[in-house]
Amino acid sequence: MYLALGVTAAIGYYHAPLVEGDVNVIASRIIAATDLRFRIGVVSDVLSTTLAVPLAVLLFQLLKPVNKTHAAVMALLLLIAVPVSFVVALNYIGARMLLTGAAEVATLTAAERESLGMLLLRLHTQGVLAVEIFWGLWLLPFGLLVIRSRFLPRILGVLLIVAGVAYVTHSIISLLLGGQRFAPYERITMLARAAGEFPIILWLLIKGADVRRSPV
Repeated sequence: MYLALGVTAAIGYYHAPLVEGDVNVIASRIIAATDLRFRIGVVSDVLSTTLAVPLAVLLFQLLKPVNKTHAAVMALLLLIAVPVSFVVALNYIGARMLLTGAAEVATLTAAERESLGMLLLRLHTQGVLAVEIFWGLWLLPFGLLVIRSRFLPRILGVLLIVAGVAYVTHSIISLLLGGQRFAPYERITMLARAAGEFPIILWLLIKGADVRRSPV
């Protein structure tokens, strides 16, 4: 389940314009993108968000023997991000309809469509940055549970906490800077996030959890 979420999120990331400080760049990419590529990006984002629900349930069942309260907090923080992510996706869809002059907005003038489209794009980019807080917060109790368990390597928990801190830090700093993005900083935080989640995904997929061992 975790792997499926990661794959669909990666596909959505590839097919959708990157969230940048310059919404004009995003707007040009949306207009230039083919309809199929745009729809693939949206569907992938929706699927990855939906998969977060069963993932939260499964991880709660796996880790509740370690600490039921922490496992519940972990699942809750992941689930909170779901409705926010759907709203963010709707802003993205609405922006493209306006910027490409869909039939539903034909009664608006070109200037009105452009202004509303850019507004929705700004809401989309700020929404992504805001929901990143929850993408990071849920990894903190997740990492703590992995560290305290005896059926998963502790290093995986440490990496999850590093990824969680990277998500939250990236979200807060980007929002404080009004969405301005700096390439070196982006690469460092992206590497930290990927290095935190990919190892646990691969471990659970290939090795699994030896639940015969009692938690600490």
